[in-house]
Amino acid sequence: MSSNMYTGFTRLCKGLAVVLVGGHIVVQILPSALSYLALIPAKTIPFAWNLVTAGYTEQTVYGAIISTIGLLFLGKLLEPIWGSREFLKFIFVVNFLTSVFVFITAISLYYITRLEIYLYMPISGFQGVLSGFLVGVKQIMPDQELSILKLKAKWLPSLALLLSTVISFFTADSVSYLPTIVFGTYLGWIYLRYWQKKPETKLKGDPSDKFAFSSFFPEFLRPVIDPIATIFERLLCGRRSDISNEESGYTLGGSTLPGSDPIEASRRRERGARALEERLASERLAAGKKAEESERDPTDNV
Repeated sequence: MSSNMYTGFTRLCKGLAVVLVGGHIVVQILPSALSYLALIPAKTIPFAWNLVTAGYTEQTVYGAIISTIGLLFLGKLLEPIWGSREFLKFIFVVNFLTSVFVFITAISLYYITRLEIYLYMPISGFQGVLSGFLVGVKQIMPDQELSILKLKAKWLPSLALLLSTVISFFTADSVSYLPTIVFGTYLGWIYLRYWQKKPETKLKGDPSDKFAFSSFFPEFLRPVIDPIATIFERLLCGRRSDISNEESGYTLGGSTLPGSDPIEASRRRERGARALEERLASERLAAGKKAEESERDPTDNV
């Protein structure tokens, strides 16, 4: 395996990795800090800042390691394609909205069950944003096959959700991570589907069928998922769901809908696949040069 795989991380991702590691160290040294940094629904009002800080606070060393590695490697792939500003915006929006929905879920569970654990359990971690990153990988290179998993990249978010759900049946504290992963995946898709701006084209979102909500599910389930997804789409996104696909593009009320260019979505996926291929080629080239140098060194010393 090329050593280049472990290099080339962006400065922004390195900085965010320091924040994640630093947050973990803080709560280990000062356990009382967790009540101010993690999302504790009963304390969110007035400690509203924990809707932001919770995502950057890892309570366990395993969580800190997984989140840091995921951030560095997925960020290395996504940031060059999205741009640093858009990458950071994605992290902030998905992290904040995920915390808001987790807060609402915890409060709802308390009123349904009257169990105070839902009010006072500290919820934190970067897993919501990492789930959103997997949706980004699905968007830009859906047909890229992952040699390790023998799986196409488009199934990564679905696989992560499935595994998390299965594990939740065997863990007592699943409420501390499962809602975060579910909402992180869904809100990551919402952001990329409807909100992400493309500076080079001044378009917004990705309306392609390959990135529809039903694409997260196996083919045989899509006839059932599509009608349900349409209902939620109309509730959450208003008239955006009344889009008609014409030859001139997607339109709304006779005018072109900003951000609804399927050609741009296809180009973005092509750019993602090309960027990955170029990175892999450069890593193979670097590995080859290193091998030649190692072979030449013993000869020079004779």
